[in-house]
Amino acid sequence: MSKTAPANKIQNEKITPRSQDFARWYQDVILQADLAEAAEVVKGCMVIKPHGYAIWERLQAELDRRFKATGHKNAYFPLLIPESFLKREAEHVEGFSPELAVVTIAGGEPLTERYVIRPTSETIIGHFFARWINSWRDLPLLINQWANVVRWELRTRLFLRTTEFLWQEGHTAHASQEEAQEEARRMLEVYAEVAEDVMAMPVIRGVKTQAEKFAGAVKSYSIEAMMQNGWALQAGTSHELGQNFAKAFEIKFQNKSGTLDYVWQTSWGVSTRLIGALVMTHSDDKGLVLPPKLAPIQAAFIPIYRKDEERNAVLSKVHALAGELKKEGLQIEVDDREGFTPGHKFFHWEQRGVPLLIELGPRDLAADSVVLKPRDGGPKQTQPVEGLPETVKKLLDDMQTQLLSNARKRMAENTVTANSLQEVMAILADTTAEKGGGKFVAAHVRNDPACDAKFKEFKASVRCIPLKDEYDGPGDCIITGERVPQRVVIGKGY
Repeated sequence: MSKTAPANKIQNEKITPRSQDFARWYQDVILQADLAEAAEVVKGCMVIKPHGYAIWERLQAELDRRFKATGHKNAYFPLLIPESFLKREAEHVEGFSPELAVVTIAGGEPLTERYVIRPTSETIIGHFFARWINSWRDLPLLINQWANVVRWELRTRLFLRTTEFLWQEGHTAHASQEEAQEEARRMLEVYAEVAEDVMAMPVIRGVKTQAEKFAGAVKSYSIEAMMQNGWALQAGTSHELGQNFAKAFEIKFQNKSGTLDYVWQTSWGVSTRLIGALVMTHSDDKGLVLPPKLAPIQAAFIPIYRKDEERNAVLSKVHALAGELKKEGLQIEVDDREGFTPGHKFFHWEQRGVPLLIELGPRDLAADSVVLKPRDGGPKQTQPVEGLPETVKKLLDDMQTQLLSNARKRMAENTVTANSLQEVMAILADTTAEKGGGKFVAAHVRNDPACDAKFKEFKASVRCIPLKDEYDGPGDCIITGERVPQRVVIGKGY
């Protein structure tokens, strides 16, 4: 009896075109790039494979360096949180209650107090902050945690929404509201910098509405990115927690005047959904496209030879050139695998998003040149071996710049204004993840949960209120008619 090949083993099959089925295209790109697969034996979870994890490691490094440069230190807190901790902040537990996974038995015995598997760590970190903070001299306390979290999702999609995912969560405590506000905005800008300068993904910096803010926060900020189908993806959030968790966990300090006060807190985080954002921002119908700054392999050499006597000379030159590029700090792979045709190797690295393929065969060896093939669709070009490191670095820099430029152009072309609810509905009516064609719609809307609810009726939401008014200033709310200071951004999102 023959066995059916599992769904993840589809390498070398065609990728569904974006225009035909965007959701299927996204799934195909991830599987063909060997980034991840569904962990079918664990509901809603995924296995991040080595290539996908290598991208996450590069993202981690970019973020971690910036966190430490702004004074934050890494720590780690328990995965299991006493259930009573979540109940101390009413809005927080209400917001997370449907997503909680709870441990009720351990060591073969029912627990006297149940544990919640970490959905986020404000509560348990608040408990320890209360132990660590006594005086204004202990502030600010700037902590970051790299961890996994569990949120029980009904509908999952690789990287974008899974029951368990990886992230970082920053948690800070301050002596004043002003310091906390400055921290929340600073970290939002760190996220925006990584998104734009490293991921080549433009974002809108904004404030979440009251209906969309983090459960337990006073104010939530976000960066919103546009995917190739025009849908929005919340790529990072930063929250002003005020004194809500400080009061729930008695996080007090003696201020400079000698009286006791509650600290002011922030929390902020990004997750492995950024890899999903990378896929949907840059990839094409051939497969994954990675910006050079995030590619685990920035260039791959494809040696070409037919005869054994050509093999040694070609491979010797290829390895010598690869060594020169590595000395310049570039991430280089030499594909000297036997038993695979050059065509197979080109296809392999193309689907995995390697920014640059470098071809060298006997003719190139004789001409002292190489053939360069950029992954972003640029033309093949023959270049001399002399000065190759400078040539490759310039090509990669140009590719990084072009990817950001392309994404900015796409966002600009697919952002429109509307002056009535009916107009918003008409613009978004035909936008589905399967067919693409989505838009960001800028409209005047009051920051009121009742207004947000109107957009939920046609599966859209207020993505954010931009921190910088990109449009035309004050206007009348398209729902209530009341005067509001600026337009918000509305769209369908992941």
